[in-house]
Amino acid sequence: MSSRLLRLAGLVFGVLMMAVPAHADALKDEIAPTGKLRVAIAISAAGGAFWSTKTESGYAGVPVELGREMAAQLGVPVEYVVHQNSGQITDAAAKNSWDVTFLPKDPERETKMTFGPIYEVADATYIVKPGSTITNFATLDQDGVKVAAVNNTTTMRGAIAHLKHAKVTGYQTYDEIFNLLKNGEVDAFALSRDQLHAMAKKIPGTRVLDETFKQTVTAVAVPLNHPLAAAFAAKFMTDVTSNGTLRKAYDNNGLRDSPIRTGAK
Repeated sequence: MSSRLLRLAGLVFGVLMMAVPAHADALKDEIAPTGKLRVAIAISAAGGAFWSTKTESGYAGVPVELGREMAAQLGVPVEYVVHQNSGQITDAAAKNSWDVTFLPKDPERETKMTFGPIYEVADATYIVKPGSTITNFATLDQDGVKVAAVNNTTTMRGAIAHLKHAKVTGYQTYDEIFNLLKNGEVDAFALSRDQLHAMAKKIPGTRVLDETFKQTVTAVAVPLNHPLAAAFAAKFMTDVTSNGTLRKAYDNNGLRDSPIRTGAK
């Protein structure tokens, strides 16, 4: 009886040992089908927990560091797939051009990709051009006022819903809007407060409005119908939040004074 139990135990152990690499192979096939982890990033000078920047040696940013760490855990090389904004990343979700990304979440995007845990919550507001007489939302939301936003983003959709009289126009890049605002060609720019405060330091005479029209939340995401990838990404974000990896990525990218905010709706 004892020998039979031993043989049975050995058989079960062998099956379990075979199942582990089989699951790992299935995960890699789903999350990195090209043999590399393709991380979608958006490039600008804005900084923050979503935007990445181009450097002399490659790319820098919170998503860049998180993508590098995720690839290392999977045991595959990382490849960054560059876009101009989060809307372009969203549009590419069904084209099999990227495997994982970190971007602002909203109901429209939830129909196009699967999101994991939120790792940033940011207040969205407006910055007004140098010398503007606009001081609050009431004076901003007037006929003839031109408001810029990054095209096809959750912030742009929020601004359109918020403003009843001012006209919101989408532009492809942060840098384009920066120059329009600096030259007084638009009256205001909708973005997260932290990024707008950084912009205000670069454009003297601008003002960031005190009110908030929307909270944007940023999270890890994978394309739809990738359940193994979604489960891995969710666990990855839980782990990097608790073990300090996310905090280090914040600190390395100019966010040393920014708290990690999770769990908002």
